[in-house]
Amino acid sequence: MRRFCSTRRLFSAPSLHLYAALLLAPLFTAAPGLRAQSPAASPMPIEQPTVLVSATQRHATSLNGPWHFIPDPYRNGWGGWPDEPSAPSPNGFVADKHFDPRGPVQEYNWPDEPELAVPGDWNSQRAELLYYEGLVWYQRNFTYHPAAGMRSFLHFGAASYRANVTVNGKNVCEHQGAFTSFDCDATAALKDGDNSIVVAVDNVRKRERVPTTKTDWWNYGGLTGEVSIVEVPAAGFIDEDRLWLERGAGDHVSGRAHVEGVATGTPVHLRLPELHVDVNAKTDAQGIAHFSFEPKGLERWSPEHARLYRVEWQVGSDQLADTIGFRTVEVRGGEILLNGKPIYLKGVNMHAEAPRSYAAYPESKSGRAWSEADARLTLGYARALGCNFVRMAHYPYPDAFLREADRAGLLVWSEIPVYWSIDWTSPEALASAKSQLHEQILRDGNRASIALWSMSNETPPSPDRTEFIHKLIDQARAEDPTRLITSAMVTPFHKDAEGNSTATLDDPLVPYLDVLGYNEYIGWYTGKSDDAPSYRWSDPSGKPVIVSEFGAGAKTGMHGDVRDRFTEEFQAHLFEKQFEMIDKMPFVRGTTPWVLMDFRSPTRLLPGIQDGYNRKGLVSLSGEHKAAFEVVRRQYAKTPAQMTAH
Repeated sequence: MRRFCSTRRLFSAPSLHLYAALLLAPLFTAAPGLRAQSPAASPMPIEQPTVLVSATQRHATSLNGPWHFIPDPYRNGWGGWPDEPSAPSPNGFVADKHFDPRGPVQEYNWPDEPELAVPGDWNSQRAELLYYEGLVWYQRNFTYHPAAGMRSFLHFGAASYRANVTVNGKNVCEHQGAFTSFDCDATAALKDGDNSIVVAVDNVRKRERVPTTKTDWWNYGGLTGEVSIVEVPAAGFIDEDRLWLERGAGDHVSGRAHVEGVATGTPVHLRLPELHVDVNAKTDAQGIAHFSFEPKGLERWSPEHARLYRVEWQVGSDQLADTIGFRTVEVRGGEILLNGKPIYLKGVNMHAEAPRSYAAYPESKSGRAWSEADARLTLGYARALGCNFVRMAHYPYPDAFLREADRAGLLVWSEIPVYWSIDWTSPEALASAKSQLHEQILRDGNRASIALWSMSNETPPSPDRTEFIHKLIDQARAEDPTRLITSAMVTPFHKDAEGNSTATLDDPLVPYLDVLGYNEYIGWYTGKSDDAPSYRWSDPSGKPVIVSEFGAGAKTGMHGDVRDRFTEEFQAHLFEKQFEMIDKMPFVRGTTPWVLMDFRSPTRLLPGIQDGYNRKGLVSLSGEHKAAFEVVRRQYAKTPAQMTAH
């Protein structure tokens, strides 16, 4: 379809082995914004989806709302096969046939099946599906009138984990990865008038999937992002655009756009009305138009001044608009620089989970977050805390969250779900991680808020693990050299000859990273809270460090002594001692306490206290601030100089 889309039909059978080998090599790009070939999602010979950058900014026909669903733990909906075939059988659920009591045997009937709200996870909508992991089929009918001269893409904000998409009985694409958006070309399958779409969604945990079989968050399944039909001109359309401010070059802006389906030399028009920029370029043989200009009066984006500019692109009849901020982020010695000036990152960890107040979720206490309302609510808590930074752990977040961070002036650490211990020698796991990293960078490359791409969280060191993540780092640097690379590592504490606890930040990943993220839970999993100020730290690399996780559990309204676990007093006291320790660490350039808000986790089972929730939040699910919230807020009210004055 396009130059970098991994479309299976482009390859003959003998070439598939070479193609598979190429997928596992590091992806290469020559400059920011070049769309690298995306790794294939599975061995199924189905058209692979693409990513329409800025798809959410185009005119769309919404397919949100109630969809029929069928849980299918025995996987019968594929059409009687013992396992999934290369595509759903027309005898299966994709046939969308109505039951006829005088007809052949049929053991489903879509019009009578129950409904789930889309977007939404199935776990939080149906009590009987809270712990369900498996295959669920979604279906809805809709009326659509394709416009002449246009191509129609089905846009999915997210589908967890694997999705197979069928329109009017025709397979249009298959995607793997629970958190990144994708787009399926459904032009040939859609009809003028009544249409049916069936999506098979499977959230089964597997060793070769990323994340793997065990995490400390809920394995939400379903169509968890918005679904829509996006139309683009068949004669040529922009499917990627990128603008960035060059480091150390004043107000010099570089950029590029890729145009699908046009000849070499096609004009591309770019306007930034507020900066009086009006420039043109022509596509090269790859369909890429390159831009370079120095706008007068450019105001740089920062947490104190979250300035965004309207950007307008045009190619022929295709028009695309977005809002973009311009800033630089880099490392110099032990400092993190924003727009050339040192910055101390006052942050907090979060999960893409939010309390529900929608009519579709009347009984739910929480669920997978996806909307602008979710983003404003949760990032509003971070702002009230005094943050200029958030770590969006442990997977890519919805587009709405990154755009709200742009508007709110919050810098972002964005992460892929390479989490804990996975099969580091698995080609499938590496391909999955690469695909999710590629799709994340591609979709979010224009978000001024994103300062750091994170490759992993708490992965136990080994040669295979380090090689695996090193390949991801190489890919991230190739696809986007304008941002910093980090990982969250585990802090190793050792007793010295004098009995003092000392941490040397020397994980084998350190040489490959720009910023070091280190997780530690002194006072909760290690030692006592009062001991924290006596711990010694060493950073032999001289690189800036973010203390990327620290904290303790507390149930809202549970009170007692500072030595009593799960009381608000225990949690608040721990943070006081943690900050006393961190203030003595001169190489620290940021902190992200764990975690902004309580969230669901199947590993947290303590009856009457946890009940299936990780209680380390500073905010409860009902929005109440725990006592520790004020401790963190007071810390962040200090200046960076005050934080490191000891």
